[in-house]
This record gives sequence, C-alpha cells and structure tokens, in this order.
Amino acid sequence: MEIAPILQKCVERNASDIHLTVGKPPLLRVDGKLDEVQKAPLRPEDTEGLMKSITSEDHLGRVEEMGGCDFGFSFGQVARFRVSVYRQKGYYGMALRLIPYKLMTFEEIGLPSHVKELLFRPRGLILVTGPTGCGKTTTLATMIDFINIEKDCHIVTIEDPIEYYHQHKKGIITQRELGLDVPSFSEAVIKGLRMDPDVILIGEMRDLATMEAALTAAETGHLVLATTHTTGAAQTVDRIVDSFPAHQQSQIRVQLSINILAVISQLLLVKAIGRGRIAAFEIMVATSSIQNLIRENKAFRITSDIQTGAKHGMRTLDASLLELYNRQLITYEDLISKSSDPEQMQQRIQAKAKAKGIR
Repeated sequence: MEIAPILQKCVERNASDIHLTVGKPPLLRVDGKLDEVQKAPLRPEDTEGLMKSITSEDHLGRVEEMGGCDFGFSFGQVARFRVSVYRQKGYYGMALRLIPYKLMTFEEIGLPSHVKELLFRPRGLILVTGPTGCGKTTTLATMIDFINIEKDCHIVTIEDPIEYYHQHKKGIITQRELGLDVPSFSEAVIKGLRMDPDVILIGEMRDLATMEAALTAAETGHLVLATTHTTGAAQTVDRIVDSFPAHQQSQIRVQLSINILAVISQLLLVKAIGRGRIAAFEIMVATSSIQNLIRENKAFRITSDIQTGAKHGMRTLDASLLELYNRQLITYEDLISKSSDPEQMQQRIQAKAKAKGIR
C-alpha cells in the first residue's frame, strides 16, 4: 500500500486530518466527521510500511525510544502535513494534519480587520487560544504573513514542528523547529533574543519556563504571539497565573497585566449549508480596566468588560456565534451547544422571534 493516493484524496476532499491505525481503513476527517477512504482495514504491515515511507531514520529512532514522535513533511508542491507517529498495542499508527501551502487572509478566516492594528504594536503579548484542532495555527500564520508583508522587521518563529512555510517579504523570517534547530521552546525564546528579533512566534506555551520566557520577551520590547489550549480570556489569564508557584503569582499578575495586548479565543464549527467549517472568535483587548482586573486577581470579571467593550474592538464568543447564526452560517444546535450560556442564548432567540411575531 502506498501513502501518496491517501494524501491526494485528503487534499482533494479538503480533509483536515488522516488517521491510519490497525484494524480500520484509512480515515479522513472531513468537516469534523471521520470518513473511510476504502473498505479494507489496515493490517500491522500496512501501517508500518506507510509510516516508514515518510519517516526519517532519526524520527524512527525516536519512535522506538519514546513510543512516538511528531514531524512535518511536504507532499510535493501540493501541501504539507504535520505527522504524529505513535505505537499502540505494539503496532504503528499515524495521525496526519493537512497544512495547505496557501496562507489565508483575515477575511478568509473571518478575523475582524481591527486585529491588524494590534500587529503594528512594537511590544506586548498576543495569545491565540482554543481547543486542539480549532485553527489556532492557521490564525497565527495569517497574522505572521500580514506582519511579514507590512513591516520591515525580523520575525522568529519557534514551532513543533514547522507547519506553514513563510517566505521573506518586506520582513525577514527565521523559522526554528524543536528537536531539529532548538531543544525547547523556552531556550529558543531566550537564545532568540540575541538574534535581533522584532516579532517572536511561540508555537505553544506548554510549560512554566516557556511562559516566563514569553513574558520576558514581551517586557524587553518584542511583539510576542503564542498559543494556549484554553477557552476564553478569563480562563487563559487564570491558567497562566496558576502555572506559577503561589509566592510568584502576585508578581506575575502585574507582569501579565502590563504586557498582554489581546487574547483571541476561537472555535471551529461546521457550516450550516454546504461543506467546510467556519470560525467563531472571542476577542479581548487589554484596556486599562482589564489590566486592573488582572492585577487585582479578578479575571472572572473580564467577560463583563468584553461584553461592553465593542468600541475597543472586543466581542464575546456568544456574540460571534449569534452573528454567524443570524447570517445562517451555523445551525441552531451548534449555536446553543457551543454557547457559554445556552439558557440565555435560547431566551435571546425566543425573544427575537416573539418580537417578529413568530411563535
């Protein structure tokens, strides 16, 4: 069995992922649902052969030693894939994430254009948050591409692995991969400060050392973009502060309040009509009021400030979901299930229907 036809089918169907595991046929995730590529289930020798056809000797060594590894590879000039190779029950399996070569625009991903203003700031921290598979990497790639086009600056990215490849444009861009170019996110950020960067992208703030490095980089005059697996601005602030020892948390709240510029949280939903998915966004911009809430350990009140902060470009996730629903882009079921307050959302819809004379 060859892997190229499976990769080609993934690209043709615009699937987000491929799953190759023993006992099941190759599966594509299309619009959030798994679909079989063929009828015959994969045998152990099939998954092993498919894995070895795209995995280097170095990565094979890591799989044998650690039980798995992640890397990126190019499928000709068609697309790139982020690959996770793993062992389970003594057999090999793989999950491959499709990364199109074409970078998307703000308009294509649905991100409000006023976010562009934040990318001209000379320093500070912008966080893109959300669950796995919600499009954080695509959003960050769009932001980096915008900076690369608009600003004559040095952009340094630290990724695990490199997903979108960027070309030098008005700016210059240096992309570093964990395990290949650098040993860890935190060390890459600290050492990267000697590379005269203007913008630093951190693929994921997954540990305390990386969070400390990100805050230090923002504080010392760099624009830092990073991701976390949190939902909403309030939870993101709490997660960062709670990651530090108790005796440091007061200091970190002050440091975070000074340096944070924005938190952009997102979800991906299946479109109501037709194929494809669409993103909903919560956008928090760090006003003086929100900075004060962070300092005073009152992150739970940030959502209230977002609700009243439209003039600053802020919006809640529920407002974004409701807008998509009113434009008939998502279903009522998704509107309610993804809402942070489903009961209140139902009441809003019912009140609107009643006002129109609809029972």
